Amino acid sequence: MSKLVALMSMSLDGFVADPNDGVGEVFDWYMHSGDVEFSTGGSDPMTFRVSPPSAEHVRALWAELGAVITGRRTFEVADGWGGNHAWGPAFVLTHEIPAGWPRPGSSVHFVTDGIESAVRQARAAAGGKSVAVHGADTIQQLLNAGLLDEMQIDVAAVLLGSGVRLFDHLAGMPAFLGDPKVVAGVGVTHLRYPVRNI
Repeated sequence: MSKLVALMSMSLDGFVADPNDGVGEVFDWYMHSGDVEFSTGGSDPMTFRVSPPSAEHVRALWAELGAVITGRRTFEVADGWGGNHAWGPAFVLTHEIPAGWPRPGSSVHFVTDGIESAVRQARAAAGGKSVAVHGADTIQQLLNAGLLDEMQIDVAAVLLGSGVRLFDHLAGMPAFLGDPKVVAGVGVTHLRYPVRNI
């Protein structure tokens, strides 16, 4: 069965975006931490410039992914990823399908019947690969439901002081994590923790 892997860049003080949903500071390492180029793919491809350790880490991680679950807020901020997310089919949790969607040729799907339905659909679409979970609220929902298998957190070398926290609104804490895999990049530390659902 496909693993559900939370995947986010976060400031050292725990924020994934500034108060206006800006992510430039926590994503800066993707653009300015080295000379190794990495293309995102998808409908609206970007080219990252990262350090060699980050490039190796990101390539291996992205090759593992077959689908993504995310929330409506992330979908809006990303402008729908041009209709096709780089990590595979995207399943967007929402109460209401946005105007103009779904679009022909798009791999973005809207899930209005809950998180468990999103998980079922994304796992089926991932074809045995892992499902990325993106967006603070979506990660919190899956963590609270005991459905996350791993957390891949890219800790950027920045303190934001305020904004959108990754680990707000958690229930049933503490949550226990296994030993991390750690990759030290330039301007970022990549941490991957198994989630021990006990």
